[in-house]
Amino acid sequence: MQLNRAGELGSLRDSIIDNLAATNEAREQGLAASRQVIRTCSRSIRMVHRNEHDEAAAAAADAESSLRRAQVALAPFPKVAHAGFLHDAEKEYAEAMLTAAFVSGDALATHQQLGVELPAWLNGLAEAASELRRYLLDQLRKGDLSRGDELLEDMDDVYELLVSVDFPDGITAGLRRTTDAFRAVLERTRSDYTTAVMQAQLQAAIESHPLTDRR
Repeated sequence: MQLNRAGELGSLRDSIIDNLAATNEAREQGLAASRQVIRTCSRSIRMVHRNEHDEAAAAAADAESSLRRAQVALAPFPKVAHAGFLHDAEKEYAEAMLTAAFVSGDALATHQQLGVELPAWLNGLAEAASELRRYLLDQLRKGDLSRGDELLEDMDDVYELLVSVDFPDGITAGLRRTTDAFRAVLERTRSDYTTAVMQAQLQAAIESHPLTDRR
């Protein structure tokens, strides 16, 4: 007996459309929320650099709300969740939170505490440590060397951790490339800070030993 192929496929049509529609709706919700996370985290980091810590924390809290919406929307659709944009949102959220912790001298929240995947946390850590260059240079421009050693040591410690994570990019979401970029930032920062310290020492020496007027 010949199958009624048209009828067979027709009976599958509604479930196919419903499934794809649900996937697309989750993608749109997750994508919009992820973009909001990235925008809000960028604002939070700028506020950290301006020492507006309460405002930075409030922005980070808004970012977390958007991130949780994205994670909930995408949880039933793992293939969409791993398309890349959710990872980027998690990475930006980790970067914002870790940057604030570095600048404030607080403990770093783990990836479990932040509710993000480990590769996102690691890449966010590298970018947060890179943000310390901007913060340190801002301090140097103000003539403040008081935290330079501490911040540079933090950057060194992060680099030591990152280079020890030797796994394929498919597992770490391109951490090796992020680490290479951070290494360049670290080397420039060390050079700039060393120059600033030497200039400060020279200036102090000159001021403590004024030239004698021989006229």
